[in-house]
Amino acid sequence: MNHKYARSAIAAFAAFTLGGVAFAQTKWDLPTAYPATNFHTENITQFANDVDKASGGKLKITVHNNASLFKAPEIKRAVQGGQAQMGEILLVNYQNEWQMFGADGIPFLADSYDAAWKLYQAQKPVLEKKLAEQGIMLLYTVAWPPQGIFVKKTIASAADLKGVKWRAYSPATARIAELVGAQPVTVQQAELSQAMATGVIESYMSSGSTGYDTKTYEYIKNFYDTQAWLPKNAVMINKKAFDALDKPTQDAVLKAGADAEKRGWDLSKKKNLEYLDLLKKNGMTIHVPSDALKADMKKVGDTMLKEWLEKAGPEGQAVADAYKKM
Repeated sequence: MNHKYARSAIAAFAAFTLGGVAFAQTKWDLPTAYPATNFHTENITQFANDVDKASGGKLKITVHNNASLFKAPEIKRAVQGGQAQMGEILLVNYQNEWQMFGADGIPFLADSYDAAWKLYQAQKPVLEKKLAEQGIMLLYTVAWPPQGIFVKKTIASAADLKGVKWRAYSPATARIAELVGAQPVTVQQAELSQAMATGVIESYMSSGSTGYDTKTYEYIKNFYDTQAWLPKNAVMINKKAFDALDKPTQDAVLKAGADAEKRGWDLSKKKNLEYLDLLKKNGMTIHVPSDALKADMKKVGDTMLKEWLEKAGPEGQAVADAYKKM
């Protein structure tokens, strides 16, 4: 018997369960860079369960957390090339590829959940168009809690950050380091605890969520709640994989995605306050930034917005204008 026919005969047989009911199950992989206990991952896991239920078990999505299947910088390419049918990325990490991915990493452009949601609405049409050109479908996004400064020593102004070893994980965080005179060191989240333990870094900007996940309080005792920006994670699908699903299963994925987006943003708001409390309980001092530090960081934000608009061109200006009108 020809191997090809043998394979298709086995596949056809496998498509039937007891009782002779046709039941072809599709299996998808969804890599993410964050630990199982992170709220983004918990939200994604619930999304996968919702899809399983709504599709009557037809689509099984396996979530691979903590960069176990692909490292953070590899996930987008994996979805694009079909090695993974879905994936979660931090949009700002891809700013060098296309400036619009970095819109939500510009300090103080959108510094609250409401502002971040508006920026997302302004950014969404161009995001969807760009990803579609790459064979990717944007399913949903969820904002991280607002970003502040974790630093070993107390700081009164940006001048106090001069020469400090600063974790950079995106073009924007590297640029902030340059503008305040800190020393940028590239470290992804999965390696962050080790980098702090070994003194590779003394400071970084992130959310209370990352601070708690990585036990930053064991190494760094100060958090300045600057609420500088709220970067978004995007959950994406390989378009061919989506197109191969039947209509009811596609609808199940879209509905579960819309639910996950709403739930994720609500969860982020709730968690932000919880994380700050947890950091406090674990011995970290949460500081309200001084007026001088606020003014210095605002200046950094203005410079970065100007630079971003120069690079992003008319497309960036259109998004910035749409956002300001909301």
